[in-house]
Amino acid sequence: MPSPLRSYKTIYPTVGNNVFIDPSSVIIGDVRLADDASIWPLVAARGDVNYITIGKRTNIQDGSVLHVSRVSDDHPNGFPLIIGDDVTVGHKAMLHGCQVGHRVLVGMGAIILDGAVIEDDVIVGAGSLVPPNKRLAAGFLYVGSPAKQARPLTDKEKTFLSQSADNYVRLKNEYLCEELPL
Repeated sequence: MPSPLRSYKTIYPTVGNNVFIDPSSVIIGDVRLADDASIWPLVAARGDVNYITIGKRTNIQDGSVLHVSRVSDDHPNGFPLIIGDDVTVGHKAMLHGCQVGHRVLVGMGAIILDGAVIEDDVIVGAGSLVPPNKRLAAGFLYVGSPAKQARPLTDKEKTFLSQSADNYVRLKNEYLCEELPL
């Protein structure tokens, strides 16, 4: 099976220690994976016109799409995709040119668009749409299309954010023990 890692204009993805990348995923160009990150089946991460950073212990679940926006007159830096540490990105989520803080859960099928900033300790509900340039304040649950602040996170939910990341680190370690070829 061919490697899921591909270059774009001589820029190749960089991969930290103990990272799991499912062979069915596609990781192209300037994508930077930190230690203990995991990329699950059918993920597409395309760092071609800007870069993607995926933090430590972050998991990108099946069928998610990660992309960026190019530099323009209106946006001199474009919109890279920056994902923090201990983030869980649920199945079929789409993250495009946004910033996601630490200990965030992005629900299944959620869409986060260019210039949006998700602060630390946030849950973005399944199917939610975060419009361009919207900022989601730390410590809250956001739901809907467009996403709106629903309520503060409970202590149990805040604890779950780190537990979810820990669970995926354990799961990716089991997969790494299977010694799947890249």
